[in-house]
Amino acid sequence: MNCLSPSILAADFSRLGEQVAFVEQAGAQYLHFDVMDGHFVPNISFGLPVLRSLREVTGLMLDVHLMIERPLRYIDEIAACGADIITVHAEACADLDRAVREIKEKGLLAGVALCPATPLGVLEYVLADVDMVLVMTVNPGFGGQSLIPYTLDKVRDLKALINRRGLKTDIEVDGGINALTLSAALEAGANVIVAGSAVFRGDIAENTKSLLAQMKAREK
Repeated sequence: MNCLSPSILAADFSRLGEQVAFVEQAGAQYLHFDVMDGHFVPNISFGLPVLRSLREVTGLMLDVHLMIERPLRYIDEIAACGADIITVHAEACADLDRAVREIKEKGLLAGVALCPATPLGVLEYVLADVDMVLVMTVNPGFGGQSLIPYTLDKVRDLKALINRRGLKTDIEVDGGINALTLSAALEAGANVIVAGSAVFRGDIAENTKSLLAQMKAREK
């Protein structure tokens, strides 16, 4: 099933609750929550209080993407704030297996994110335990970037690997996804789509509905 995960990094924070309600009412299934620490990536975003507040006002799946160093330090707290999915970066984990296990022990879905140039080989021994792989289609840290074309080849290779192993792992893409690039991402094998500016710039409800319609058409 194709799912849309609007990224609140592109939202108007002064109207965050209202804008989240728009995407939920328009049919989005997930809400993407980018946590940045100013170390793993150069930018700083938001953290636990915002996540806790959003959990109180939405029934959407909270899709928490940790762009932070040593993410194991925060898994307990993020789980307690109401996350449904926690995704850690392979590049930020000295013990990726342990991070995945700790997330799943909390009863949550576990994701692993890969930066554009990170090879799929880092997933070799954990893929069977991972619920979702997030392929970054831009270099992480800032919104509004253009999709890097070779990352879609990486999505295709990942999809082939998942199929060979008989797994049902979701493939999420994040970065530069809009009405023009969405079809290519879906065709490559992605089924969870993160979109920031493409959702939150302009008419949020209509943007959400339009992307969802495009995604639904690809399922037929």
